Amino acid sequence: MTSQRTRERLIGRLMERGISDEAVLDVIRNTPRHIFLDEALAHRAYEDTALPIGFSQTLSQPYIVARMTELLLERGRPKKVLEIGTGSGYQCAVLAQLADQVFSVERIRPLQQKARQRLNLLKLHNVRFKHADGGFGWQENGPYDAILSAAAPEAVPEELTNQLAVGGRLLMPVGDQQTQQLIMIERTEDGLEQQVVEAVRFVPLLAGVLS
Repeated sequence: MTSQRTRERLIGRLMERGISDEAVLDVIRNTPRHIFLDEALAHRAYEDTALPIGFSQTLSQPYIVARMTELLLERGRPKKVLEIGTGSGYQCAVLAQLADQVFSVERIRPLQQKARQRLNLLKLHNVRFKHADGGFGWQENGPYDAILSAAAPEAVPEELTNQLAVGGRLLMPVGDQQTQQLIMIERTEDGLEQQVVEAVRFVPLLAGVLS
C-alpha cells in the first residue's frame, strides 16, 4: 500500500513541470496507479516515468497523462471522449473521472480485459470498450469532443480527425521511433488547426488486432 506522502511527491513533481489544473491533479492524486501494474512493478507506480505492462506496451508517464488531460479540459468538461489505446486502463480511468463518457479502443485483447476489470474495481462505469484497430477510431459513436491517443502513428489518421466534433480537440503523438511530437488538432467551423505541444516518446500505433 502506498503512502499519501508518496502520491503527494508525484503531485509536487507534476506541479513543478507546469501542471496547474486542480481537477487533473486531484484525479491523479486519488487514482491508485499501482493497480494498473503487475505486482513486481507496483512499488514504482508513483514515479514520474513510463513503465512496462507487457505486449511491448507501456503505462504512460504521469506527466504526459496529466498534460494531455489538461489540454483536453481547457475547453471545459467533454461529453464524449475517444481514447485510442486502452493499455493498462490508467489514462482511461483518469478520463472517466473528468468526462461524461469515454469510448476506449484497444487492439490487444488481454490488455483490454485487465483494464476493464480495473475500472470495474474503481466503480468507473461510464466507459465503453472496443477490441479493434485504433487507427479507425469508433465512428458510430462520434463525433467526439476530445480524442486522445496513447500510441504514435507516423501521420495523423484522417479517420480520426473526421470523428472530431466542431470545437473538439485531438491529442496524439506523431512520428517515428526516433522523433515524435505531441500534436494538438482543433476542429473549427473553418477546418482543422494544428499545433505542436512538445517532444514525446510513445509506442507506435500498430494496425490489426491481437486476441
